[in-house]
Amino acid sequence: MTRILVTGASGLLGLNFCLQYAGQHEIIGLAHARSLSETPFKVLTADLTQPDVAIKIITATGPELIVHCAAAANLEQCEANPQLAWRLNGEVPGEVAAAARRVGAQMIHISTDAVFDGQTGNYSEIDLPHPLSVYAQSKLAGEQAVAAVNPDAIIARVNFYGWSASGQRSLAETFFTNLFAGKPMPGFTDVVFSPLQTHVLNEILMRMIELKLNGLFHLVSRESLSKYEFGGRIARLFGLDPNLIHPTSWKTAGLVAARAPNLNLRTDKLALALGSPLPDQAAGLERFRALYQAGYRERIHQFAPSELRG
Repeated sequence: MTRILVTGASGLLGLNFCLQYAGQHEIIGLAHARSLSETPFKVLTADLTQPDVAIKIITATGPELIVHCAAAANLEQCEANPQLAWRLNGEVPGEVAAAARRVGAQMIHISTDAVFDGQTGNYSEIDLPHPLSVYAQSKLAGEQAVAAVNPDAIIARVNFYGWSASGQRSLAETFFTNLFAGKPMPGFTDVVFSPLQTHVLNEILMRMIELKLNGLFHLVSRESLSKYEFGGRIARLFGLDPNLIHPTSWKTAGLVAARAPNLNLRTDKLALALGSPLPDQAAGLERFRALYQAGYRERIHQFAPSELRG
């Protein structure tokens, strides 16, 4: 059993990771902005943006593995509050990475596909990033900070979806919720991405730890599609009406933060290390539906604060 510290434990990826492995490992979740209720793992509350908090928490908990998910992840909010974005996304990862190395813990740093401008697609790990938004720029700075102080860390560029405690943290569940209620939804035709379902992504992360990998990897689906097409697949998967999804451009949606048009990432480096190709979209979507059928959506909602549950 491994002692694992997960930052951003109330977020989409962090909470799913904690729940997925709570029965197999000693999980310590670190949360800040949102509290969690009655979780099957220990939850600590701290503000990583404050001086010396990272080293104090990591020294006190003594983790063997740190999964650093904490981030300012809302693109529009990052544009409105760049100081917080640069602190949390750009500086804190380096502090966590330095603390991890100091205590001898393995580390996974969660980054983003958005470090590229999306003008060409088919990006590999050696391609030069060109981030467009405050969010993407600050996340790239976080990658660089981690690599500078902890070369043994895994830096994973990801894009993911899944069920969340609030029901509002994932594009897939937003499509599901609106279509299930018969409400129309826009679907961006000019944004191409390669998302992975959270549980699938987490399993690959743990496999990377088992293989003692380090360095930068693209951890996304090997299959890319537009957000409009992704919504259509969600609709058909659950027997909902895909005609409720209206094809549109992100440029007409009133968004401030620039979106990269083509974030198709190459995954051959990680596939070679794993000895198998990364999953396609069907595999992740089937997992998303299977979790729903097993009652996971209702279960994860139970861990949200009462004011979010209604």
